[in-house]
Amino acid sequence: MTHKGTVTLETQRLILRRFTAYDAEAMFKNWANDAKVTKFLTWPTHSDASVSKVVIDSWLPLYEKTNHYSWAIVLKEIGEPIGSIAVVEQRDDIKMVHIGYCIGQKWWHSGYTSEALSELIRFFFEDVGVNRIESRHDPQNPNSGKVMLKCGLKYEGTMRQDDINNQGICDSVRYAILAEDYFRSK
Repeated sequence: MTHKGTVTLETQRLILRRFTAYDAEAMFKNWANDAKVTKFLTWPTHSDASVSKVVIDSWLPLYEKTNHYSWAIVLKEIGEPIGSIAVVEQRDDIKMVHIGYCIGQKWWHSGYTSEALSELIRFFFEDVGVNRIESRHDPQNPNSGKVMLKCGLKYEGTMRQDDINNQGICDSVRYAILAEDYFRSK
């Protein structure tokens, strides 16, 4: 892999960019304060914008690393972040990145998450040179899996009680796409 770091990417309706210290209020307001958004995530719902600020401040130094990938999903129409998408695990030895995402409830079922994930798939295969992109979701959150399928990831199986989120120990439904699948479909 040729790591590029969190570079700015653009789609028809979105800008994917690094978080800044000024994003805490939007993060809190648009998704981090909502228990429905964080229900199947591993971090707790934020109680106020100061929690969002602490989280973002902890991320900012990580952008110095070329193998760190964490984007704010900015809706062009409003000019502020509505969610996040990031590599939550990676393995250089097998050229794999594992992507996680969340988006504010107000923007669910609008195709924004699929649009962001599709652009990351393009970026990681074409620009970084990964071989495998994977993701997972709690089976109680099937809409997350629909995003993965829409973006070309294939179902690989369900692991029983191998994960944890804000609901407790849970199963995880696994999906992946390989570089050969991506380039064959182009």
